Amino acid sequence: MAKGNGLTNEVPNESEIVLSVRDVTVAIEDKLILDSLSLDIKRGEILGFVGASGAGKSVLLRTILGLMPKQSGTINLFGVDVDTASDMERLRIDMRLGVLFQHGALFSSLTVMENVQVPMREYLDLPRKLMDELALLKVELVGLPPDAAQKFPSELSGGMIKRAALARALALDPDIVFLDEPTSGLDPISAAEFDELVVKLRDTMDLTVYMVTHDLDTLFTACDHVAVLGKKKVLVEGTIDDMLKSEEPWVKSYFRGKRARQLDLAARA
Repeated sequence: MAKGNGLTNEVPNESEIVLSVRDVTVAIEDKLILDSLSLDIKRGEILGFVGASGAGKSVLLRTILGLMPKQSGTINLFGVDVDTASDMERLRIDMRLGVLFQHGALFSSLTVMENVQVPMREYLDLPRKLMDELALLKVELVGLPPDAAQKFPSELSGGMIKRAALARALALDPDIVFLDEPTSGLDPISAAEFDELVVKLRDTMDLTVYMVTHDLDTLFTACDHVAVLGKKKVLVEGTIDDMLKSEEPWVKSYFRGKRARQLDLAARA
């Protein structure tokens, strides 16, 4: 599959499906949010998941993570049906997932290092010194200075908070990371640097990335594949080129409307 981003020339060549959502229906009280939605993500992809506000993007993310119940359908992670998985299988799956929630969701009473160590404390039994060393490695991996490890979230800028939250998401060296609006609230330069970081980490750590976003720049520069949520299911999916060619009204307005980024397609070929 052609990548269609300007940050790396590498093309994921793995066909393994790491996440498969099939006919998932979710309702909150009496309101139907998702209706028989299906979606696949292949190993090594960066998927941009986009849709109108209130369409259910975060609902699907939380359903995949097991934070919200579904009425029907199946969710497979790494070939395992999460509904029928044993406790041990579910534990192994959870350890292969990393999550960056919107706004970072760092614990305000913990330092950056302590925040990064939260997954380690939950799933691993490691000596304190080793956890400190591993946490520092993750802090540096996401581009934060070493002294940021001892700071509290209130002492960080918005961009640093997102990077600290990403370091926590990477604490257990996951296979797939879920990012919920990772560039929301960032200035254009910080957002572009974060997009570049995500692509770099994907390439160096062999990550698969599921990214809920509304940022057109992120979709154009960082995502291999785009899925559009509409009418309670995946309305359109494909590359950015596919999005630019789509005649679906919402997709056309979003990707080719007044605020859409003008893209030099030849430069991305």
